[in-house]
Amino acid sequence: MKKMFSLAAMFAVLSYASPASAELTFSGDSSVRARDESFDAAHQSTKPDNLYYQYRVRLNASADLGDGYVFKAQLTNEQPGSFGGAGGWQTVGYGNTEVYTLGASQLYFGRFYGDSHYLFGRLPLNSTNNPILDLTLYPKNPLDIPTTTFDNDRLFGANYGTKIGPGDLNVVVGVFDNISASDTAGTGDGLLNDGYAALVSYKTTIGDITFEPEVLTAITKFDSITQQTFSTTSSDFGKPWHQGIRPVTFGANVGVPAGDLKLGFTGLYNIGQGTTPSSAIYGANANKNVDYTGYLLRIKAEYGPFLAWYDHSETTDKSTSITQKYTNNFVWAQYQFKVYQAAKGSFTIQPTLRYLTAKDDVTPANDTTRLRSELWATVTF
Repeated sequence: MKKMFSLAAMFAVLSYASPASAELTFSGDSSVRARDESFDAAHQSTKPDNLYYQYRVRLNASADLGDGYVFKAQLTNEQPGSFGGAGGWQTVGYGNTEVYTLGASQLYFGRFYGDSHYLFGRLPLNSTNNPILDLTLYPKNPLDIPTTTFDNDRLFGANYGTKIGPGDLNVVVGVFDNISASDTAGTGDGLLNDGYAALVSYKTTIGDITFEPEVLTAITKFDSITQQTFSTTSSDFGKPWHQGIRPVTFGANVGVPAGDLKLGFTGLYNIGQGTTPSSAIYGANANKNVDYTGYLLRIKAEYGPFLAWYDHSETTDKSTSITQKYTNNFVWAQYQFKVYQAAKGSFTIQPTLRYLTAKDDVTPANDTTRLRSELWATVTF
């Protein structure tokens, strides 16, 4: 916390250091929550301590440099959360000895001009509301917002957007892996062997309906990751699932207003095919065949302070002689009580339920259910 105030003070001093400097403006939020986490009988700890107390701070800084040029940053905690923290959250540790490490999670600058813009740096992804990155990076189990949780909902890259016809075209080119597993001592080997991907979307309205087709494709080879759902201490947690491939995901988001009710629908399809390179650094995965497909469907509803969505995903892996099939279902439901709201900020209480089921057709011992019951208290400023 002391470090957070030091950084905030530094920004404040810099914002007034020179008459020619741009003025920084600040906003943000701070949250505390209690989380109770329970699993099916096969994966529940014999000595469970499944009630976690967690907290998070997100401090936003922005500067208008004039003529459309902007700078934005978000400071929060990016330390891995072995107890389901992550995403900026920190779990209270033994004797309150845990350290909340504040750092620059998002950091980008660029220009907005007319109907166009460009941005560079660590960009926000909005992956909680758009699961295309979840399905691409975590195809085995893409549910319960893994990109937000484990990748902190940001990506280093460049973004360009412009208005075309009745809608908006948006392109993001990002660096997923800047230290390629297939690098060698050859000159220039690292440039095109690093993991790049492009996300292209076009958002338009047809009547009252919002329609956003999109495609996310690897430009060079990178890895997909395993999200272990029932034990964050498992040897499979956060490990590559398939490596050195160029997956592609495509689909659309659709928004439909119905009076005071807002409905959203998402359909995505993912393809991962190829052969892992022969480099020894891939270990047991070197030269392996990769052949999997998957899809994700989402229906979302928002009515005043109530928000809920249901996800269903299914991934079929034919990379070996044994066809693997992974089926997942997830429900997120929350209700936000506004305790206080004013021009300068707000205070809200939010009970939240997150229920996940995961099914492994070949290895039923991996089948699991997980329920997270949470109570959030958040102040915005």
